[in-house]
Amino acid sequence: MTQKLRVPPTKSTLLQLKRQLAFMVSGHDLLERKRELLTRMVYEQLAEYRNMRQQAKGLVTSAYRWLGITHLLMGERMLYQAGLGLEPALSVKILPRSNLGVEYPSVKAQQLPLQPVSLLWTHTSFDETRHRLAEMAVLLARLGEAETALRRILNEQRKTQKRVNALKYNVIPRYQETIHFIQSTLEEEERNTLFQITRLKDARS
Repeated sequence: MTQKLRVPPTKSTLLQLKRQLAFMVSGHDLLERKRELLTRMVYEQLAEYRNMRQQAKGLVTSAYRWLGITHLLMGERMLYQAGLGLEPALSVKILPRSNLGVEYPSVKAQQLPLQPVSLLWTHTSFDETRHRLAEMAVLLARLGEAETALRRILNEQRKTQKRVNALKYNVIPRYQETIHFIQSTLEEEERNTLFQITRLKDARS
């Protein structure tokens, strides 16, 4: 049985509860719509995330394969010296983004032209390795954005689901039960009053 609210059974209370109930029903409908949109976003984001993870797996494997080849051909010391002083191979910008009240970072990563290096003591595989690593870093930056967005959207979807359930199965039924109780009480008081008036009239006649 739904527990009623502890309020006085008066007409003013009844009117106030009816207004509050109408507001909560409207809020429930909005939250239900938001939950549906968030659920759709979760499935869309999940599909994109899985696709990027698969791409990233291939790029990481390829990039480290080329790094291993370059390491064998140039040696650790030469590879380290060749990397000194090089400019970054990509630019990264992180901006705030919001969707349905969910905030997450928007990562904009872009490959930059490779900086020329000396041809006398570096192997051609060095440039290929740099290109593959930069390509991998760009996709990993996008993957990080997708993962963060997915986690935050999923958390918001769960919170919204809890609010919807609380309104639907707890708060709204309590208000409905209380309104029904007050209406029944007021009707009973009105019947008693009419009965008393009728008895007084009969006694006077």
